[in-house]
Amino acid sequence: MRQNKVESLLGLAMKSRNVVSGEFSVEEAIKRGTAYLVVVACDASEGTRKHFKDKCGFYQVPLVEYGTRESLGHALGKEMRASLAILNDGFAKAVCAQIDETTKQMGVAE
Repeated sequence: MRQNKVESLLGLAMKSRNVVSGEFSVEEAIKRGTAYLVVVACDASEGTRKHFKDKCGFYQVPLVEYGTRESLGHALGKEMRASLAILNDGFAKAVCAQIDETTKQMGVAE
């Protein structure tokens, strides 16, 4: 199975210690101002998605919904993850750009 570029970037960010995952760690990164991008799995619970949408809106942190809990966890080399925060501006921009490119290729309008 071919891993996509977004998941590859997330894996690189994880290896360079520029990612935190799990609800508590992601929320702390948002509050401390160290999160440049929050990624929430599309199959996360409605409560989780709303919680991070509200937190990111209040603290003005970009948020994207992408992938599944399983695919996000696999990209990080962990069990399923519903949320993660990227702690590096360069990785955050690269992930956003690749997500945009992926959705354009799939013909999905946002």
